[in-house]
Amino acid sequence: MVGRMANKKKPKTPPPPRRVQAPKPRQDKPRVAMDDLGARHRATLYGAAGLGVIALIAVVLLVTLGGGGSASAKNVPPLMTTAGCNFKTVTAYVPPGQGVHVNSLTKKLPWNTDPPSNGQHYPAWAVWGFYTEPVNPHMVVHNEEHGGVVLWWGSRVSPQTVGQLHDFYDEKTDGSFGTPYPKLGSKVAISAWTGDPARYGRNNYFGQGHLAICPRYDAATKKAFEAFRNAYIGKGPEGVPLSFAKPGMGPQ
Repeated sequence: MVGRMANKKKPKTPPPPRRVQAPKPRQDKPRVAMDDLGARHRATLYGAAGLGVIALIAVVLLVTLGGGGSASAKNVPPLMTTAGCNFKTVTAYVPPGQGVHVNSLTKKLPWNTDPPSNGQHYPAWAVWGFYTEPVNPHMVVHNEEHGGVVLWWGSRVSPQTVGQLHDFYDEKTDGSFGTPYPKLGSKVAISAWTGDPARYGRNNYFGQGHLAICPRYDAATKKAFEAFRNAYIGKGPEGVPLSFAKPGMGPQ
């Protein structure tokens, strides 16, 4: 199914939830129950950490006030332009009448960006980490829904540049994810999904997807990526806190 993580020492993750191993090279069965999106899914996540109603409200307020429209987000477009990147924010899309979870790792989904920054996805998210082999994007979109910022790079990106991306990942591992995306060729990309958890899934509201595709990774790109990460990390439309997005964590 997905590849192995880069060979760097992973920090210990105190329970709950329990630490899991990286996915096997192949996965034919789902790793979590195929529950529909909703309060049950969020309640399980918060309950596992012993968070109460007050904590949930705090997370919702944090995302509502800061998600997608914060002052730091205004810095992203000009910095991306300076770095020569193609940056866009789109309305997150899920076909009307359909759920966000699709129990298939191969079905073509109606994503409105490439690499995907939002939309339908597999019910199980990928184990959080930085990978050296491609992770199925059907799972990675679920990580974005949980507030993840994803680094993508093409098959012709040099090992040196991948190392630099890994260094960037290491600066803030919680809520960060890295995976090759061969079709990008020599380009690199960064993506995130933001939204208001109080409105998510109601009246066909699913938040916004953010994506930047860059011809190279240099000092200007790094600065733009830092602004992107500061603006969007931890602001996924489900309101899942970054304490559930530590390296090595995955579905129960």
